[in-house]
Amino acid sequence: MSERRVSVPIAVAAGLVAITIALTVGWQILVAREFEALVKGFTTLHWLLVILGSLFFAAIITATILQATWLVREIRLNQRQRNFLDAVTHELHTPLASLRLYLETLRRHDLDDERRSEFLHTMSEDLERLQGTIDQLLDAAHTETRRSTRQRIDLARLLQECARDARERHGLADGALALDVPANARVRGDAEQLRVAFRNLLDNAVRYARDEVHVDVQVRPAGSRRLQVEVADHGVGIPAHAQSSIFSRFQRLSHEAVRSGGLGLGLFIVRNVVRAHGGSVRAESDGEGRGSRFLVTLPGQLDEHARPAR
Repeated sequence: MSERRVSVPIAVAAGLVAITIALTVGWQILVAREFEALVKGFTTLHWLLVILGSLFFAAIITATILQATWLVREIRLNQRQRNFLDAVTHELHTPLASLRLYLETLRRHDLDDERRSEFLHTMSEDLERLQGTIDQLLDAAHTETRRSTRQRIDLARLLQECARDARERHGLADGALALDVPANARVRGDAEQLRVAFRNLLDNAVRYARDEVHVDVQVRPAGSRRLQVEVADHGVGIPAHAQSSIFSRFQRLSHEAVRSGGLGLGLFIVRNVVRAHGGSVRAESDGEGRGSRFLVTLPGQLDEHARPAR
């Protein structure tokens, strides 16, 4: 749905609210001006009608505001769902079309070894892209329905594994992802679900990076028996109005510098996983072009008797 089509019902709803409020205020002023003259002849029935009239106008205003709020939410949800369907179609159709083209080429032509190897490498990347799309859809479903198991987790090792996977997945240099994690950091939760959450945070940081990817991951205590994981990038940043809604389903941040579109599910998955573990997550940014920080707080602590992660 275009911005112009979205703005029309919003403007109409806002106009109806304004007209209703104006009529209510005007009616009250009219009654107040004639109050002294009218009150002498008022009976109990008149007072009852005045009170009921005021309550009726208040109910109309409240109902109109609620209706307008619901309408705006439905329009935005519909818009996000359409964007999501477009993204899914693109993420599935593009690699499938590429695979079909390369397979037809391999079937019809006798290629040399170098060319064949190049084709197979590209096809492997397309398959990984398809697998990533399917995995994210499944992760979104699982985080809403699956109950997490609780066990003691070596957070340092978990983050090191996630960072190593992200470097391999995106072809990054070792210095692109910098970890500052105490070796004795421990949390309680489901290791697989937390791995999914941190993988999405790192992928999000890489996706919204600028020309050079540089992501910092830090872990520090955050009160009694809680640890905070900060994933900071130096990318395109987040506008102030989007910092709270960015964790919603199908919500994507559109920017010309973004490396790939995505499905708008990554941060939604992160929020679900963190909440299931009794934690919280929030986004911070100093504005567009000034990077962003994602702060995940989880139940955990620095274990004085833990052995360093290898």
